[in-house]
Amino acid sequence: MHPAVERLVELVPSPLPRHPRDWQAVEQELGTPVPTDYQQLIEAYGGGLFDETVWILDPACPDEDYNLLSATTERAEVLADLWETEPVPQQIRDTGARVITWAYVEDSGAYLYWLAEPGQKPDEWTVMFNEGRGPLWEHHDTQCAPFLLAVLTGRAGTEYFPELPAEEHTFEANDDILDA
Repeated sequence: MHPAVERLVELVPSPLPRHPRDWQAVEQELGTPVPTDYQQLIEAYGGGLFDETVWILDPACPDEDYNLLSATTERAEVLADLWETEPVPQQIRDTGARVITWAYVEDSGAYLYWLAEPGQKPDEWTVMFNEGRGPLWEHHDTQCAPFLLAVLTGRAGTEYFPELPAEEHTFEANDDILDA
């Protein structure tokens, strides 16, 4: 298991039971493999909300708002329209990369993306943060699970998670939130 996922499970015990995902089907629909740390994160937790702040998208979630595949399609359309009038972030413009959403920040409009550069394997993808309601993009030279861990522990090197770190860490699974 990825060390950051192991540390997350220690920090925030995962709910059980979890249901395995059909990663081959997910990757076929998405058109690309996904990073191993993300797969392990989903296998450990499923989709849901960490510390009432970071919502991890799940490819198996029946609600399109919390589904990785639906959100990826929707965000690609939104960004394509946006970039007709606003500048494309340098990391994307200079390399011909694309961004693929994997999480969003609750009640903020902000999203977390993988920066998928040409020729890179998914386990080499790094994190892009977009504030959503403004032009700011931040690049974080780390994978998604280490970034999530850094955000939850207050070591992410960004000012966009002012409520974190929380005194006590929580995880609410989609199954619990969406059934409520």
